[in-house]
Amino acid sequence: MSDSMNVNQILTQIRSLRDQTSIARPEANPNSLGAINVNPTEKVDFGSMLKQSIDAVNETQKSAGAMSAAFERGDENVSLTQVMVNLQKSEVSFKAMVEVRNKFVDAYQEVMRMSM
Repeated sequence: MSDSMNVNQILTQIRSLRDQTSIARPEANPNSLGAINVNPTEKVDFGSMLKQSIDAVNETQKSAGAMSAAFERGDENVSLTQVMVNLQKSEVSFKAMVEVRNKFVDAYQEVMRMSM
């Protein structure tokens, strides 16, 4: 009984994720060979997406710094646990951003090494 409940819960989660990502159900068309139809999405400007990502990392660092300063001032609404978690989030997001930058640089260098 619990196995069927777990399966039903997983199926419900999968359906929910599918609906959130706008992936349509496969058509009953025998020629489609089980292909999944994906709704067209809006075009995203790469530069603005990159800027938003960098701004989000910056905001995370500012928030962690402000929380750390508040804790140092003795603010009773800020716990050491909150400060440490926010500092770790800030560090992880910054490291991820640096890794993405490194991948971009590597890709650029690879393209520049290609013979024309």
